[in-house]
Amino acid sequence: MEDSPPTAESRLWQAWLSEHGEWFLLYARQQTRSEADAKDVFQEALFDAWRRASGAIPDKALVLATIRRRAIDLGRSADRRVRRENDFGGARTPWFVTDFDAGDTRDFLATAVRDLPENLREVLILRIWGEMSFPEIASLTGAPVPTATSRYRYALERLRESLAELQP
Repeated sequence: MEDSPPTAESRLWQAWLSEHGEWFLLYARQQTRSEADAKDVFQEALFDAWRRASGAIPDKALVLATIRRRAIDLGRSADRRVRRENDFGGARTPWFVTDFDAGDTRDFLATAVRDLPENLREVLILRIWGEMSFPEIASLTGAPVPTATSRYRYALERLRESLAELQP
């Protein structure tokens, strides 16, 4: 059986995924405890969002909300399993895996972003990498718009303070 040429719909999906896939995965990494969990959550969220959109290209906010919800469910499940097994040890894979080797400043900044409190880190990532507006972020996180705006400002201030340590 020969492969049929891609349909217009599949080409549209491929283009959409090429454009947004990397930052959806970055968001999934931020929401989960390991790279493997992030990939699983990302894949499940895309399928779920596609199903909810009846095969059409889903809204970015729908995909993000689905990633967030799936990550929370996965985390709770893992926590229950650990409690059940009474195994509180074990090493965790860092959530933020850098894709670059260029320079200590980038590594320092990646560490500084990782070390932000979760609520500040989430808003920062949604705003910068997700290119979401503050009303969209507020809707996704359940926080009021002024709170989302403040969290973004506080995250930037903390990063500036961290980077100031690098200056002579």
